[in-house]
Amino acid sequence: MSSVPSKAMVLAAGLGKRMRPITDTIPKPLVKIAGKPMIDWGLDALADAGVETAVVNVHYLPDQIVAHLASRTKPAIDISDERDALLESGGGIVRALPRLGPAPFFVLNADTFWIDSVDNNLVRLGLAWNDAEMDILLMLARLDQATGHSGGTDFLLASDGRLSRAKGDPRGLIYAGAAIVHPRIFDHAPAGAHSLNAEFDAALATGRLHGMVMDGDWITVGTPDAIAPAEAAVARAVAKPR
Repeated sequence: MSSVPSKAMVLAAGLGKRMRPITDTIPKPLVKIAGKPMIDWGLDALADAGVETAVVNVHYLPDQIVAHLASRTKPAIDISDERDALLESGGGIVRALPRLGPAPFFVLNADTFWIDSVDNNLVRLGLAWNDAEMDILLMLARLDQATGHSGGTDFLLASDGRLSRAKGDPRGLIYAGAAIVHPRIFDHAPAGAHSLNAEFDAALATGRLHGMVMDGDWITVGTPDAIAPAEAAVARAVAKPR
């Protein structure tokens, strides 16, 4: 039976090197777009979906993130401290697994976000989850839904929802920085630093990596010059009739 996960992992530990000089003094998740820190766009989406707890990992300028999140009540914030070592996306989740529990959970990047068109995309992701067939379900965006994306495409989506690597194929879709993950995919994962792409590949190899195309507008902010286009995209998306 499909349901919306009650917990989420928010990946906020990165160094944000491409956003320098802004990130010399502020961690990337706290960079504001349209007056709101990027991490709050994702946390607000989680709250709107009914998620109860968000585990947020911190490493670079961690005290700023901890202080910023201290006043949040929805979702409740649980800090996973990585000050001792940057563990990357996969290793950060492995460290946080005891906090996340045995059920499927959301994973969100803290430096990308989206504007829903009508329905909450995280709720849609929860409704699309099929535990018998999936280990990971990725939220995907078409190139024409994306602002600030400078790379190629990531995945090809088959008619049954399974994914394969697009290798830049223009027919492909972009990983939109949100997913549902079952903790069993980490049963054989290393505890040290590694990319979540290793788990994507493990699920792909067994046909258990699936995808869902989001509705609305997806925004990524990789460099300082991407802030203005991102804010323009927010203004356009908010102005659209719903």
